[in-house]
Amino acid sequence: MGLAIALALGGLAAAQGQSASPGHGTSPAAGTARAQTSASPVPRTDLTGTWDRYHPSGLKLNPRFTSSIPVSTDPPLKPKYLAAWKAHQAASRAADQRGQPLFGGYAQCIPDGMPAMMMAMFPMDVLQTPGQITIIEEAYRQVRYIYLDQKQVAIEDAEPEFWGHSVGHWVGDTLHVNTVGIRPEVQFQDVPHSNLLQIDERIRLLTPDMFEDRITLIDPVYLTKPWTFTWQYQRRAGYKMLEYVCESNREVDKNGAQSLQLLDLSGNGNAH
Repeated sequence: MGLAIALALGGLAAAQGQSASPGHGTSPAAGTARAQTSASPVPRTDLTGTWDRYHPSGLKLNPRFTSSIPVSTDPPLKPKYLAAWKAHQAASRAADQRGQPLFGGYAQCIPDGMPAMMMAMFPMDVLQTPGQITIIEEAYRQVRYIYLDQKQVAIEDAEPEFWGHSVGHWVGDTLHVNTVGIRPEVQFQDVPHSNLLQIDERIRLLTPDMFEDRITLIDPVYLTKPWTFTWQYQRRAGYKMLEYVCESNREVDKNGAQSLQLLDLSGNGNAH
């Protein structure tokens, strides 16, 4: 009898130890964060909250998460497009060094669109409601809708938009999202694309206070292969979204007339 009781108590202690330990892919620090942020575990398919792009502090980098550098590789453009892209990047860097940046999307007050919106230069809200996930970024007040468990529109019929047409579905604890219909002028890192561009995402919680978005760009016209990179986000508990309005680079004269100073794309500093 004494042996049976000892074995039973030992099994109970082992079970309690397993339930108290962090789950798969969760560090002890994340387990502490779970206890601090919620009295009950956060469902692995609940992304609701305010998030910011993950920034490591100092030299104490967490090897489980990438650095704040958005993309560390050049796009796999086909040779005839890669040369032009590299030339433009060089011209852009030279213009920045002169203090005369080229007139691009930010100067025009054009929102990032997809996939750059997910770079989360500013915090973003994620709202989950039945059949839909809405992502609102503070910068430019960008709003993106991901419709769940719906059929994607035919890519040739997709009306070009800044954020495209996004549909998704859950596979276990991972949200699979497909986006088509990105406007040609919406370019991530100045990389051109065709109307056949597709953006595939794999979004999942790593811990209750960290999630990642693994993004793959597929374009048979411009790219030699899929271009994949991953961003991570940390929870910004208690943060309240601020108003962000872009009013362009306009000047107003004494008569109230507006004008806009532009530089030509050659980077020669000629104003228009």
